[in-house]
Amino acid sequence: MPAALDQHLPRDWWTSAVVYQIYPRSFADGDGDGIGDLRGVLDHLDHLEHLGVDVVWLSPVYRSPQDDNGYDISDYHDVDPVFGSLADLDEVVAALHARGIRLVMDLVVNHTSDEHAWFEESRSSRGSDRRDWYWWRPPREGHTGGEPGAEPTDWRSFFSGPAWTWDEATGEYYLHLFSRKQPDLNWENPQVRQAVYAMMRWWLARGVDGFRMDVINLVSKPATLTDGDASHAVVDGPRMHEFLHEMHQEVFAEHPRAFLTVGEMPGVDVDEARRYTDPERQEVDMVFQFEHVDLGIGPGGKFDRVPVTMPQLRESLMRWQTGLAERGWNSLYWDNHDQPRAVSRFGDDDPVWRERSAKTLATVLHTLRGTPYVYQGEELGMTNLPFAGPEELRDIESANHLAERQAGGASVEELLPGVREVGRDNARTPVQWTAGPGAGFSAGEPWIGVNPNHTEINARAQVGVAGSVLEHYRALIALRHDEPVVARGGVTPLAMEHPDLWAFGRDFGDARLLTLASFTREPISLPEDLLDGWREADVAISTSPEAAAGVQDGGVLLGWESVVLVRRG
Repeated sequence: MPAALDQHLPRDWWTSAVVYQIYPRSFADGDGDGIGDLRGVLDHLDHLEHLGVDVVWLSPVYRSPQDDNGYDISDYHDVDPVFGSLADLDEVVAALHARGIRLVMDLVVNHTSDEHAWFEESRSSRGSDRRDWYWWRPPREGHTGGEPGAEPTDWRSFFSGPAWTWDEATGEYYLHLFSRKQPDLNWENPQVRQAVYAMMRWWLARGVDGFRMDVINLVSKPATLTDGDASHAVVDGPRMHEFLHEMHQEVFAEHPRAFLTVGEMPGVDVDEARRYTDPERQEVDMVFQFEHVDLGIGPGGKFDRVPVTMPQLRESLMRWQTGLAERGWNSLYWDNHDQPRAVSRFGDDDPVWRERSAKTLATVLHTLRGTPYVYQGEELGMTNLPFAGPEELRDIESANHLAERQAGGASVEELLPGVREVGRDNARTPVQWTAGPGAGFSAGEPWIGVNPNHTEINARAQVGVAGSVLEHYRALIALRHDEPVVARGGVTPLAMEHPDLWAFGRDFGDARLLTLASFTREPISLPEDLLDGWREADVAISTSPEAAAGVQDGGVLLGWESVVLVRRG
């Protein structure tokens, strides 16, 4: 292991780190079968090194029936052949470490696949030693199992339909908050927890540097399951803090290497997040919260969209900044494998404005307090794909939504706009490496459609090109490494009443930093008091030289541009 990874690091080394998420199915295909794999990852490590990231988060590559694209795991100790082999993964770890980059694995332990050996044994009989490794319940009193309304509770799956599936062989229902092929583990059983911790230690022994924990704050269910909103019952459950502290003690407390733990926590609020990430509590280093990406959800759910204004987005993220300012830590992200492309959602993907808005979104995120996460293709300014129809969709969540709503009488034409806007497939189109066939992703037929704009938006056209989205990301990552005020400074929200300007200050020691970002196409005349003492400051980074000059010389911020100023003393 190279010295860069072997040396002692402070516990909070990740304050100056940037994480890059790889969704391997869509990153790069090394064997030409149309599906991304670990050999494809190895082929593009130079890209990550050029970008300057410190950590790679690898979405699941474990053995899986692929009902939910790998988030339904049938064997935690092996790699699915579609992605390669354990030897390939060992090679990825070694190659990343040689470049000074750590690897974080996805940890999916709220549920397994229904094809996992644990569940197969659990469902073999009511007397199985592993029966209570999962949540089994009899039919509702007075009802016949398998008939509508007989489910133990009225809970709905996050992927549509009931959260209970009838098992004819043993005469009981099992709980699945997600797909019926993703039965929930029963964390109340200490044997389950010990099996999970043993698996985690096994991966750390192979050289893995930490875990991103999928929907981890759902694992603690109440002792009695009753009717009502499942989210209210299972989010931040009664033993959640106890379980995470136990995990830390069992897996990480005595570990000699630097590691990173981040918990994906839908529904978590600022107060709970502060407790989860308080270093003294020894639970997780940071959480993924959903508040800002849940903006725009209408009364009909995720795909029922209502308009979101920039002030709403700004208020949400800045409240998290101030809420975790004294204790705890933020993870910072615009998009990931479950979210649509940021430039289409929060920016402006019109060809005239796409690059500027992509760079400005990056400027805001990477100069806030927290650990930034870059999702593959984000550094290129990739956009949503204009799906023509249901036949182009691959995501189980979107497909189930369409099927359920159509069964209720809705038309495809009514439903597609919401799916096009926020469907998960937007993030899962292949990374656009070149302008050539298949965007350079695969020599075969890609498993999902390639965005036709890859001829303009691709890595080959941006690497080393001054002013490109990629080189802007690279400069922002370097700024976090080089400027302690970015990594560790406090945050002061500014101009919060402005409809189009996102502004905030950072301070650390004798350093002061000011971020100014436009979220409109029209030039913004900056408030004079905001620039007081800053006109002669150094430009730390800007989306263009013209943007910097406009701010310092004329007090004007051009449309969808951003400027970061720094001064000492």
